Amino acid sequence: MSNANGYPDKNLSNVVEQMEERPVDAHHAQQIQQQRNDHRHQASLNHDGSVEQSNPKS
Repeated sequence: MSNANGYPDKNLSNVVEQMEERPVDAHHAQQIQQQRNDHRHQASLNHDGSVEQSNPKS
């Protein structure tokens, strides 16, 4: 699947990669889920506008 520019859709390719990764056991599945949670948490911290608003740069 490609986008309007003819390049592969990055979101779709990420989903396919995640679906191909199969956890070996419950511990591995938990590690994969924790890594996703950590990435989401870091992304939310990076996009949190309250820090820039409370400490404006001069």
